[in-house]
Amino acid sequence: MATEARIPDRLVRFVEITGAAIAVGEPESVLLPKLGDQMRALVSSDDWLDPAFAEPHPTYYQQYLLYADPDDRFSVVSFVWGPGQQTPIHDHTVWGVIGMLRGVEIAQNYSLASDGTPVAAQDPIELKPGDVEFVSPTIGDIHEVKNAFDDRVSISVHAYGANIGKVQRHVFPRDGGPPKEFISGYSNVDA
Repeated sequence: MATEARIPDRLVRFVEITGAAIAVGEPESVLLPKLGDQMRALVSSDDWLDPAFAEPHPTYYQQYLLYADPDDRFSVVSFVWGPGQQTPIHDHTVWGVIGMLRGVEIAQNYSLASDGTPVAAQDPIELKPGDVEFVSPTIGDIHEVKNAFDDRVSISVHAYGANIGKVQRHVFPRDGGPPKEFISGYSNVDA
């Protein structure tokens, strides 16, 4: 756990079920829908997230570690979007389950043209509280996400198939060219 605070029961249940599902070794096509159902249950109520993990930054979105599996098999993170904040176009390299807790996010999925230029893969997806979305290298792993609001905070909860703060990932320039590698870390955990 990223904090000594009491772990909310909802999060404990999500972590236990996710750990057990991963231990079984089911294929992603079975695992993701199962975890999607659990994520819907987790974000169906907005009364459990510690306020320390819901604090926006005036300039940058925040990625707070809520739970990291001791073997780095998965992690659970809250993303806190200040007004108008957004990510660059990026990938994850592992599966992810995103649940919208508070506010609204807009996600734009991309594919890469042969020259490396990101190309919008479909219309943007609007995530409202209770909505769940998936990413993975097998179903589509490149996107950018933004807070739909210019005047308030939005918060989503993400589970990833690794300790995402340690994973080497990529940012894709809008005009193409080689991707930039990065490791995101967390807003609440020292590197």
